[in-house]
Amino acid sequence: MFKPALPTLLLLLLAACSPWPGNAEVVHSERSLYRNIMVEDKGDLRCLRFNVKQNKSNQSCLYKSQPQQLVFNYTKLLFSGLLLNSRPDNILIIGLGGGTMSNTLHQLYPQARIENVEIDPAVIKVAREYFGFFENERVTATDQDGRLFIKRALMKKQQYDWIILDAFNGEYIPEHLLTREFLSEARQLLSDKGVLSANTFSNSGLYAYESATYYDVFGDYFNVRNNKNENRIILTGKQALPDIKTLSQRLPVLDKQLKPFGVDIKEIFANMALASQERDWPQDTRVLTDQYSPANLLNIDK
Repeated sequence: MFKPALPTLLLLLLAACSPWPGNAEVVHSERSLYRNIMVEDKGDLRCLRFNVKQNKSNQSCLYKSQPQQLVFNYTKLLFSGLLLNSRPDNILIIGLGGGTMSNTLHQLYPQARIENVEIDPAVIKVAREYFGFFENERVTATDQDGRLFIKRALMKKQQYDWIILDAFNGEYIPEHLLTREFLSEARQLLSDKGVLSANTFSNSGLYAYESATYYDVFGDYFNVRNNKNENRIILTGKQALPDIKTLSQRLPVLDKQLKPFGVDIKEIFANMALASQERDWPQDTRVLTDQYSPANLLNIDK
């Protein structure tokens, strides 16, 4: 009997687990030190996946014919950060995926310094080879744990105008990137006009704990979400948040900037709400700390 070689057999097994059975073409697959990595094409759409057993595992997607057009709703929601600081000069992104966010920000702000941090060097390689992840002297990628990078950046007294936390695979965020201690370190890295955006859960057992923890560290923040997916963006800053009137005055310029990328900033703005006004977590919710962060246990659907 013919026995397929191991790489061929692996491709067949991965294809069988695809959310697009019979339609998607697996163009790359590997097992890195941290995860399964797969790149799939379905017509014009190319997607990066990390967990072949789950349907919610797409990390990054692009339209091959229009790579400038953003695909994921949560990526579009992240651009709400520009309402708080529309001219970021130094940007830190924790979690690379296919590099979509970095590429878009470089097009918007070619003079900005953009540092991408990704724990898995294999993901950086795949982003370069299959998703057009762009690097130059101002756009860099470092294979390092995000918390370690932030600790070292603090020692170097670096500061950032925008920190984007996107170490999220659809069902899990590393627990050491959820705690009060980590968020306090991230806050210290922010410049006086600095903004922090975190891609996180809108419907899980972690929701209340995350809400309480961010509120403990930053005070008030915006919840940015809509009914198009299960993500929410937590948006906050070093200083007191601008009022709604001030934010609304920034919409016309940002709308013109972001429309070419498929981002409707006016719709995003309409769905932003202050956490202090919603206050949708119990007052006695325990804050996540380095000593108490049972993320795997808490991350279950409500």
